[in-house]
Amino acid sequence: MRYRLTFLAGLALGYVLGTKAGRERYEQLKKSARQIAQNPAVRNTAETAAQQGRVYAGKAFHTVGDRIPESVAHRVRSLRERNGHGAREDDWGTSNT
Repeated sequence: MRYRLTFLAGLALGYVLGTKAGRERYEQLKKSARQIAQNPAVRNTAETAAQQGRVYAGKAFHTVGDRIPESVAHRVRSLRERNGHGAREDDWGTSNT
């Protein structure tokens, strides 16, 4: 019960402080986040991380091989075929190069 009261007190405090900051501060934070996301260095890092994730996922798939259910293996194969043609963008906006 003590943790629940602490959580509710923190939630109430966050709400009050958030409403005092107002819409202007929200817009400032949104603008800063957008600038960071559009930074070429950040975008390149995100794309590199996504590519490495794809490589490691492929290695993991080959490692487990026949130990996964056929339905999962079929889904992975279909995703790999769909994404394997050229440098298209995936759902995260990064290219599949």
